[in-house]
Amino acid sequence: MAETTVEVGRNTGLRTWKWSHQGVSLRLVQRLPDQTRAYVMAKGFPRDAADALATSCFFGSMFRNDGSLPMDFDLRQWKVVHNGQESGMKVREIWKQQFQERKDIPAPARIGLNWSLMPTVQHFEPGDYNWGMTVYGLPPGETFDLHLKILLDGKPLETVIPGLQCAPEVVEKPSS
Repeated sequence: MAETTVEVGRNTGLRTWKWSHQGVSLRLVQRLPDQTRAYVMAKGFPRDAADALATSCFFGSMFRNDGSLPMDFDLRQWKVVHNGQESGMKVREIWKQQFQERKDIPAPARIGLNWSLMPTVQHFEPGDYNWGMTVYGLPPGETFDLHLKILLDGKPLETVIPGLQCAPEVVEKPSS
């Protein structure tokens, strides 16, 4: 049976969701828009492109396969459900296409962003893991459900992580 837990960072106030099923887990950690903005600007993105990225709902994401079965995913099959509307995630290929015509974004910045994002398609044997950023295409503070589709030992598994929330522009840190 799949399980989802939510934690709030004691020092940061940022939320983390962890979904797990038969040894496979996905951990999603809110990223403040300023974290993403600073990261991509340091790589060479101009301010307007950095703002577009920063306000697109980034999560730090880690997939692990600590189970006994191989697992596969394709992020293009996952769905973001927000206010009754369904959309896809903003995967590597979408950002590459969106910034394709921009001559003011240096190649090293594009490569850095690409390598920072979770691979769109991946296969995990038992013991494998990977992390990167995932992007949901929503404004800061918005809440959504994430519909996952993975293959576990070649068999489809569909589940929902409900109530994910994009980090707001500013998080109030919890009082000690």
